[in-house]
Amino acid sequence: MKETSVLCLLFLISLLSCTTNQARLTVSPSSSQFFEGDFVSLSCEEDDSSAGWTLRRNTSKQQRTQCGDGWGNQLVLPVKSNTCTHHDRGVYWCESREGPISNMVNLTVTGGSVILQSPVLPVMEGDDVTLLCKTKTTPSNLPAAFYKDGSLIRKQPTGHMTIQHVSRSDEGLYKCDISGHGESPSSWITVTGEHTTTPPPTSTPPPTSTPPPVLSVLFFVGSVCVVVLLVLLVMLVRRCVHGKVESFHNL
Repeated sequence: MKETSVLCLLFLISLLSCTTNQARLTVSPSSSQFFEGDFVSLSCEEDDSSAGWTLRRNTSKQQRTQCGDGWGNQLVLPVKSNTCTHHDRGVYWCESREGPISNMVNLTVTGGSVILQSPVLPVMEGDDVTLLCKTKTTPSNLPAAFYKDGSLIRKQPTGHMTIQHVSRSDEGLYKCDISGHGESPSSWITVTGEHTTTPPPTSTPPPTSTPPPVLSVLFFVGSVCVVVLLVLLVMLVRRCVHGKVESFHNL
Protein backbone atom coordinates (compact mmCIF):
# COMPACT_ATOMS: atom_id res chain seq x y z
CA MET A 1 0.00 0.00 0.00
CA LYS A 2 2.84 2.39 0.87
CA GLU A 3 4.59 1.61 -2.42
CA THR A 4 1.39 2.43 -4.30
CA SER A 5 1.16 5.79 -2.52
CA VAL A 6 4.78 6.56 -3.42
CA LEU A 7 4.13 5.77 -7.08
CA CYS A 8 1.08 8.03 -7.08
CA LEU A 9 3.14 10.85 -5.54
CA LEU A 10 5.90 10.43 -8.13
CA PHE A 11 3.31 10.51 -10.89
CA LEU A 12 1.90 13.82 -9.65
CA ILE A 13 5.37 15.35 -9.19
CA SER A 14 6.38 14.37 -12.72
CA LEU A 15 3.17 15.84 -14.10
CA LEU A 16 3.73 19.12 -12.28
CA SER A 17 7.37 19.29 -13.34
CA CYS A 18 6.28 19.23 -16.98
CA THR A 19 4.12 22.32 -16.47
CA THR A 20 5.96 25.62 -16.99
CA ASN A 21 4.81 29.21 -16.62
CA GLN A 22 4.43 31.14 -19.86
CA ALA A 23 5.85 34.64 -20.05
CA ARG A 24 4.22 37.43 -22.02
CA LEU A 25 6.12 39.99 -24.06
CA THR A 26 4.46 43.39 -23.88
CA VAL A 27 5.30 46.51 -25.88
CA SER A 28 4.68 50.08 -24.74
CA PRO A 29 3.42 52.10 -26.51
CA SER A 30 1.31 49.25 -27.91
CA SER A 31 2.08 49.59 -31.60
CA SER A 32 3.81 47.57 -34.28
CA GLN A 33 5.36 50.63 -36.01
CA PHE A 34 7.68 53.35 -34.74
CA PHE A 35 9.61 56.29 -36.13
CA GLU A 36 13.38 56.32 -35.83
CA GLY A 37 14.16 58.12 -32.57
CA ASP A 38 10.98 56.96 -30.80
CA PHE A 39 11.23 55.45 -27.34
CA VAL A 40 9.80 51.96 -26.78
CA SER A 41 9.62 49.70 -23.73
CA LEU A 42 9.63 45.89 -24.03
CA SER A 43 8.83 43.80 -20.96
CA CYS A 44 8.96 40.08 -20.21
CA GLU A 45 6.12 39.52 -17.76
CA GLU A 46 5.00 36.42 -15.87
CA ASP A 47 2.21 35.91 -13.37
CA ASP A 48 4.56 35.70 -10.40
CA SER A 49 7.90 37.03 -11.62
CA SER A 50 9.91 38.26 -14.60
CA ALA A 51 13.19 36.83 -13.35
CA GLY A 52 14.82 34.12 -15.43
CA TRP A 53 13.57 35.35 -18.80
CA THR A 54 15.86 36.73 -21.49
CA LEU A 55 14.69 39.18 -24.13
CA ARG A 56 15.88 38.05 -27.56
CA ARG A 57 15.46 39.33 -31.08
CA ASN A 58 15.96 38.62 -34.77
CA THR A 59 16.61 41.94 -36.46
CA SER A 60 17.52 43.15 -39.92
CA LYS A 61 21.11 43.33 -38.68
CA GLN A 62 21.47 40.21 -36.52
CA GLN A 63 19.71 36.89 -35.99
CA ARG A 64 18.70 35.40 -32.63
CA THR A 65 20.75 37.62 -30.34
CA GLN A 66 20.28 38.40 -26.69
CA CYS A 67 19.32 42.05 -26.39
CA GLY A 68 22.42 43.88 -25.20
CA ASP A 69 23.14 46.99 -23.17
CA GLY A 70 20.10 49.19 -22.86
CA TRP A 71 17.76 46.26 -23.58
CA GLY A 72 18.31 44.21 -20.41
CA ASN A 73 19.23 40.61 -19.71
CA GLN A 74 18.12 37.63 -17.68
CA LEU A 75 18.37 39.48 -14.39
CA VAL A 76 17.12 42.94 -15.27
CA LEU A 77 13.55 42.91 -16.53
CA PRO A 78 11.34 44.60 -17.54
CA VAL A 79 13.49 46.13 -20.22
CA LYS A 80 13.63 49.53 -21.85
CA SER A 81 15.34 50.36 -25.10
CA ASN A 82 17.27 53.35 -26.18
CA THR A 83 15.79 55.34 -29.02
CA CYS A 84 14.92 53.21 -32.03
CA THR A 85 16.90 52.95 -35.22
CA HIS A 86 15.98 51.05 -38.37
CA HIS A 87 18.37 48.29 -37.25
CA ASP A 88 15.99 47.59 -34.34
CA ARG A 89 13.18 46.41 -36.60
CA GLY A 90 12.54 42.69 -36.36
CA VAL A 91 11.01 39.93 -34.26
CA TYR A 92 11.27 39.98 -30.45
CA TRP A 93 10.44 37.32 -27.85
CA CYS A 94 11.21 36.21 -24.28
CA GLU A 95 13.06 32.97 -23.65
CA SER A 96 13.74 31.08 -20.41
CA ARG A 97 16.67 28.92 -19.41
CA GLU A 98 14.32 25.92 -19.40
CA GLY A 99 13.41 26.43 -23.05
CA PRO A 100 9.84 27.85 -23.23
CA ILE A 101 9.34 31.03 -25.22
CA SER A 102 6.72 33.77 -25.07
CA ASN A 103 4.58 35.25 -27.78
CA MET A 104 6.56 36.92 -30.57
CA VAL A 105 6.07 40.49 -31.78
CA ASN A 106 7.23 42.08 -35.00
CA LEU A 107 8.36 45.71 -34.72
CA THR A 108 8.81 48.00 -37.71
CA VAL A 109 11.05 51.07 -37.35
CA THR A 110 10.96 53.50 -40.25
CA GLY A 111 12.84 56.59 -41.29
CA GLY A 112 9.80 57.71 -43.27
CA SER A 113 7.30 60.40 -42.32
CA VAL A 114 4.16 58.26 -41.80
CA ILE A 115 3.40 55.24 -39.61
CA LEU A 116 0.28 53.17 -38.99
CA GLN A 117 -0.34 52.54 -35.30
CA SER A 118 -2.05 49.16 -35.09
CA PRO A 119 -2.25 46.34 -32.50
CA VAL A 120 1.10 44.63 -32.03
CA LEU A 121 -0.55 41.48 -30.61
CA PRO A 122 -3.37 39.35 -32.07
CA VAL A 123 -6.84 40.79 -31.42
CA MET A 124 -9.85 38.81 -30.28
CA GLU A 125 -12.86 38.23 -32.50
CA GLY A 126 -15.62 40.66 -31.57
CA ASP A 127 -13.28 43.38 -30.29
CA ASP A 128 -13.11 46.88 -31.75
CA VAL A 129 -9.77 47.84 -33.31
CA THR A 130 -8.65 51.41 -33.94
CA LEU A 131 -5.98 52.24 -36.52
CA LEU A 132 -4.19 55.59 -36.42
CA CYS A 133 -2.33 57.09 -39.37
CA LYS A 134 0.33 59.32 -37.86
CA THR A 135 2.94 61.74 -39.15
CA LYS A 136 6.20 62.45 -37.36
CA THR A 137 6.06 66.24 -37.18
CA THR A 138 2.55 67.46 -37.99
CA PRO A 139 -0.73 66.96 -36.07
CA SER A 140 -2.01 63.38 -36.18
CA ASN A 141 -5.55 64.28 -37.19
CA LEU A 142 -4.88 64.79 -40.90
CA PRO A 143 -7.14 63.09 -43.47
CA ALA A 144 -5.86 59.62 -44.32
CA ALA A 145 -6.66 56.73 -46.63
CA PHE A 146 -6.54 53.18 -45.25
CA TYR A 147 -5.72 50.08 -47.26
CA LYS A 148 -6.11 46.35 -46.64
CA ASP A 149 -4.16 43.87 -48.76
CA GLY A 150 -3.40 46.65 -51.24
CA SER A 151 -7.01 47.78 -51.76
CA LEU A 152 -8.51 51.03 -50.50
CA ILE A 153 -11.08 50.35 -47.80
CA ARG A 154 -11.82 53.78 -46.36
CA LYS A 155 -10.84 57.46 -46.30
CA GLN A 156 -11.10 59.16 -42.94
CA PRO A 157 -11.05 62.93 -42.32
CA THR A 158 -9.33 62.68 -38.92
CA GLY A 159 -6.61 60.09 -39.58
CA HIS A 160 -8.05 57.24 -37.55
CA MET A 161 -10.32 54.33 -38.41
CA THR A 162 -12.18 51.93 -36.12
CA ILE A 163 -13.06 48.41 -37.20
CA GLN A 164 -16.00 47.33 -35.06
CA HIS A 165 -16.50 43.74 -33.94
CA VAL A 166 -13.58 42.35 -35.91
CA SER A 167 -13.85 38.89 -37.46
CA ARG A 168 -11.48 36.56 -39.27
CA SER A 169 -12.27 38.33 -42.53
CA ASP A 170 -10.66 41.50 -41.14
CA GLU A 171 -7.31 39.75 -40.81
CA GLY A 172 -4.77 41.05 -43.31
CA LEU A 173 -2.05 43.49 -44.27
CA TYR A 174 -2.88 47.14 -43.49
CA LYS A 175 -1.26 50.44 -44.40
CA CYS A 176 -2.27 54.09 -44.66
CA ASP A 177 -1.48 57.17 -46.73
CA ILE A 178 -1.58 60.88 -45.92
CA SER A 179 -1.62 63.13 -48.95
CA GLY A 180 1.51 65.26 -49.14
CA HIS A 181 3.31 63.25 -46.46
CA GLY A 182 3.56 59.74 -47.81
CA GLU A 183 2.64 56.15 -47.11
CA SER A 184 3.22 54.06 -44.01
CA PRO A 185 4.88 50.64 -43.95
CA SER A 186 2.47 47.69 -43.92
CA SER A 187 1.57 45.76 -40.78
CA TRP A 188 -0.25 42.45 -40.45
CA ILE A 189 -3.25 42.33 -38.11
CA THR A 190 -4.08 38.88 -36.74
CA VAL A 191 -7.59 38.05 -35.52
CA THR A 192 -7.96 35.07 -33.23
CA GLY A 193 -10.70 33.33 -31.30
CA GLU A 194 -8.37 32.61 -28.41
CA HIS A 195 -5.12 33.89 -26.98
CA THR A 196 -2.17 32.70 -29.02
CA THR A 197 1.60 32.80 -29.06
CA THR A 198 1.88 32.43 -32.82
CA PRO A 199 3.88 35.27 -34.39
CA PRO A 200 2.03 37.36 -37.00
CA PRO A 201 3.18 37.31 -40.62
CA THR A 202 5.25 40.34 -41.57
CA SER A 203 5.22 42.67 -44.51
CA THR A 204 8.98 42.67 -44.89
CA PRO A 205 11.21 39.62 -45.00
CA PRO A 206 11.37 38.75 -41.31
CA PRO A 207 14.71 37.94 -39.85
CA THR A 208 12.73 35.38 -38.31
CA SER A 209 11.22 32.17 -37.15
CA THR A 210 11.27 30.21 -33.95
CA PRO A 211 14.82 29.47 -32.85
CA PRO A 212 15.62 25.82 -33.69
CA PRO A 213 17.60 25.21 -30.45
CA VAL A 214 14.57 26.19 -28.39
CA LEU A 215 12.32 23.82 -30.31
CA SER A 216 14.83 21.02 -29.87
CA VAL A 217 14.91 21.58 -26.11
CA LEU A 218 11.11 21.72 -25.92
CA PHE A 219 10.78 18.51 -27.93
CA PHE A 220 13.37 16.71 -25.79
CA VAL A 221 11.84 17.85 -22.48
CA GLY A 222 8.35 16.95 -23.67
CA SER A 223 9.46 13.52 -24.84
CA VAL A 224 11.17 12.78 -21.52
CA CYS A 225 8.08 13.87 -19.60
CA VAL A 226 5.81 11.63 -21.69
CA VAL A 227 8.09 8.60 -21.27
CA VAL A 228 8.40 9.12 -17.50
CA LEU A 229 4.65 9.54 -17.10
CA LEU A 230 3.91 6.41 -19.14
CA VAL A 231 6.40 4.33 -17.13
CA LEU A 232 4.96 5.55 -13.83
CA LEU A 233 1.42 4.93 -15.06
CA VAL A 234 2.24 1.35 -16.08
CA MET A 235 3.92 0.71 -12.72
CA LEU A 236 0.94 2.17 -10.90
CA VAL A 237 -1.56 0.03 -12.83
CA ARG A 238 0.50 -3.12 -12.29
CA ARG A 239 0.77 -2.35 -8.57
CA CYS A 240 -2.98 -1.86 -8.29
CA VAL A 241 -3.71 -5.09 -10.20
CA HIS A 242 -1.17 -7.01 -8.13
CA GLY A 243 -2.75 -5.68 -4.93
CA LYS A 244 -6.21 -6.81 -6.01
CA VAL A 245 -4.92 -10.30 -6.89
CA GLU A 246 -3.28 -10.66 -3.46
CA SER A 247 -6.50 -9.53 -1.77
CA PHE A 248 -8.47 -12.12 -3.76
CA HIS A 249 -6.09 -14.94 -2.75
CA ASN A 250 -6.26 -13.88 0.90
CA LEU A 251 -10.02 -14.39 0.73
